[in-house]
Amino acid sequence: MERLQVCILFVVILHSMTVEFACKGQNVATSCSASDLEVLLDFKNGLNDPENRLSSWKGRDCCKWRGIGCSNATGSVIKIDLHNPFPVDSADVTRYGFWNLSGEIRPSLVKIQSLRYLDLSLNTFGGIPIPRFVGSLKNLEYLNLSRAGFFGTLPPTLGNLTNLQYLDVSSEFSALTVESFHWVTALVSSKYIGMNQVDLSMVGLSWLEMLNQLPHLKELHLSSCGLSGSISYLTPVNFTSLAVIDLSFNSFNSTFPSWLVNISSLEYIDLSNSGFRGRIPLGISEIPRLRYLNLALNKNLSANCLELFRGSWKQIEVLDLGSNKLHGKLPRSIGNMTYLTHFDLFLNNIEGGIPATIGGLCNLINFDLTGNNLTGGLPEQLQGMEKCDSKKPLPSLMYLKLSSNGLVGKIPGWLGQLKNLQQLGLASNFFEGPIPASFGKLQNLTNLRLSGNQLNGTLPESTLSEVHFKNLRKVKILDLSSNSLTLNVNPNWIPPFQIRNLDMGSCHLGPSFPNWLKSQKELKFLDISNANIDLSSNLFNGTIPLTSVSIELLDLSNNMFQGLIPQNISKVMPDLVFLSLSSNDISGEIPAIIGKMTLVQVIDLSNNKLTGSIPSSIGECSYLKALDLGNNTLSGSFPSSLGQLIQLQSLHLNDNKFSGGVPISLKNLSSLETLDLGNNKLSGKFPSWISDGFQNLRILSLRSNSFSGELPLGMSKLSSLQVLDLAENNLTGAIPTSIGDLNAIVQEKKSDESLVVNLKNQFQKYTKTLSLLTSIDLSRNNLNGAFPVELTNLHGLIVLNLSGNQISGQIPENISSLHQLASLDLSSNILSGVIPSSMGSMSFLSYINFSNNNLSGMVPYKGQMTTFTVSAFEGNPHLCGAPLVVQCQNGNSDNRTVLENDNSDEFPDKWFYFESHGDEHISVS
Repeated sequence: MERLQVCILFVVILHSMTVEFACKGQNVATSCSASDLEVLLDFKNGLNDPENRLSSWKGRDCCKWRGIGCSNATGSVIKIDLHNPFPVDSADVTRYGFWNLSGEIRPSLVKIQSLRYLDLSLNTFGGIPIPRFVGSLKNLEYLNLSRAGFFGTLPPTLGNLTNLQYLDVSSEFSALTVESFHWVTALVSSKYIGMNQVDLSMVGLSWLEMLNQLPHLKELHLSSCGLSGSISYLTPVNFTSLAVIDLSFNSFNSTFPSWLVNISSLEYIDLSNSGFRGRIPLGISEIPRLRYLNLALNKNLSANCLELFRGSWKQIEVLDLGSNKLHGKLPRSIGNMTYLTHFDLFLNNIEGGIPATIGGLCNLINFDLTGNNLTGGLPEQLQGMEKCDSKKPLPSLMYLKLSSNGLVGKIPGWLGQLKNLQQLGLASNFFEGPIPASFGKLQNLTNLRLSGNQLNGTLPESTLSEVHFKNLRKVKILDLSSNSLTLNVNPNWIPPFQIRNLDMGSCHLGPSFPNWLKSQKELKFLDISNANIDLSSNLFNGTIPLTSVSIELLDLSNNMFQGLIPQNISKVMPDLVFLSLSSNDISGEIPAIIGKMTLVQVIDLSNNKLTGSIPSSIGECSYLKALDLGNNTLSGSFPSSLGQLIQLQSLHLNDNKFSGGVPISLKNLSSLETLDLGNNKLSGKFPSWISDGFQNLRILSLRSNSFSGELPLGMSKLSSLQVLDLAENNLTGAIPTSIGDLNAIVQEKKSDESLVVNLKNQFQKYTKTLSLLTSIDLSRNNLNGAFPVELTNLHGLIVLNLSGNQISGQIPENISSLHQLASLDLSSNILSGVIPSSMGSMSFLSYINFSNNNLSGMVPYKGQMTTFTVSAFEGNPHLCGAPLVVQCQNGNSDNRTVLENDNSDEFPDKWFYFESHGDEHISVS
């Protein structure tokens, strides 16, 4: 596309010009006129030029000034080119800003009526509007004001420029807007129109018909313009010269514009991420000059691959159809697309295997089939390589991405012959066997992802052997996690590479920490490849190793590390954002220096043997989002400095020996979603302020402490709450009726505790597996009063446990409205009355316990209730009927015969935990 634009640019500049430019360094026949000189000096005075770019603008001959072009015949100024030569996306980005011009565009410029070329692009004109008087420069043929910091409404006076062939007013962040598009129809000479990121949302639905009146148009760039509506039909099509059309990143709710297939001059089509739907017309493959087609990210475009890819595709070089609804199998005929360089079909529904004929795609650089339904194995041998000069398969391939499919079998050895390969993604498939030894020949490989397969074997025979690694000097990202691979290298081995992203989780690297990692001085996050060190779920032992590197993500969880947390951890790893040492054998106190980890967002030290108190310096970790110190032996009171962690979303301090009350400073944690203080020695009044400022709180667990007092009346303010666990405390009073207004449970939402960690503009999800799904547990307290009928409003409730209290009254008749309920425990209360007959319809109910109450009448033994045994009802002397041994007299539901084995003084100790690991299941502990 760039070559095409350059060609058009030269055509625009040279076409119809009968004079020549005279620029600096040329011998000109005539000096510039005094009037032009005066205008240019005034123009210069209006500009801010911090880099002194206009230093040559002195003397009497302006035709020799930098950026000025004159006519040899008349000396008149016909060209002003002051574009920024160092835009922000150029190689030398350090110059951007210094070379920016700013200030104002003086209206005297309109006096140079001979001007035919004006380029002020890529500067920073500080939010000023494009001057209306630009439309008075009627001889302009080339106007480029793109990305120059202009703001406001595009002046319709630009329609006066009837000689204009090239117009680019592309903006940034929709800083420019267009209220009416009618003026565009007057640009009858236009060959190039660029308005990327100009807000066109107000131009109505006729913009396409207006542009269709420009028969000479060759390129149309309207990306990210806020366009909407349907453009499915256009009759007649006057774009007979159109070569480039870019309508990407708009919001068309439209079927594919099939009229495009009738424009034989098209070379470049970009309709990506623009809301198109329906079938991709097969005729698009027959456009004879088409080199570039991008329909990615529309999500609802469909086509059968066998039909679509059997077309001609004579000149196609870039074909991106990712993230749509393509289906069917890839035909062997894709091997005929010999000009193809980029073939992107990620996130579709493509089935079957990969044809062996891809071996003839000699120019292919990028091949991406990530996230499809591919099955079978990769071809053992490729076909068509005789078409390539090298006679080798895929000689140009640099990026091969086949992750997240259903591919099986062994990884073929020909992958090791792809000498230019830089990235190889085969993760999340079903490959088995060893990694081919030929991978050691991939000298340009920088990124290797094989995680989530069934690979096995000892790595000295494959990729990670010392012998093979000597050629992999460029490897920066290595992900072999979730396989059954074993690393067995010399303890003194020093790799030839400096790895930046290493994930070998669940590989066999132990028992001792691999010394070769200490030589890796670049272990840090550098790019979008999710760089981290993740050595979890191994069998390491010894002390925690630290090396002098700028690591951002360190995960050593699920090992057997011993000893203390290093006192110098914040000095050695100053850039640390994610720290997980959970599930090891780490002892001692949490060092106070942890407060110096000023960038850290996640600290997980759970499931260790830590002692002592939480250092008050923790409050200095101002970016902290998740703190998990659960399942240790920590003690003392909570430091009030915890209240300084205002970004905290997840706080787990459960299963320790903390004492005292909950500091009121925690009230400042308004972003908190999870608060787990269960199984400690906390005491004092229930913190009533919890119901006030925690609208995001989804999980609240204070179980197994010694809190007293009543539940606050404003419980309904916890509108996001899905898990409430206050069991085994000393709470008193009635259950507030407002508990029936917990909106997140009423709406049947499911909880998932997770947060996003920002690693230098890369986002990684941090998730903790929940021990409870949507539930309320108030058991083993001293609560009294009637069973609140409002609880039956909580239609999403899965677990309800009110056992071991003094709750009275009857079970509400409409309790069956809790149709998601799986576990109900009302045992050891003083409930009376009958068991509602409607409970037989509660099809999800798998556990109930009504024992040790004063319930009476006949058990409604029907439907789901027939799955429960005697133990669920015993200890109610006035209940009768199956499954109890006591029969109701004459069918009378008021039978008062006492059960022989009344265990009313025995407290049941049952609780249900729900785990989310794929399929949900219930287990009893």
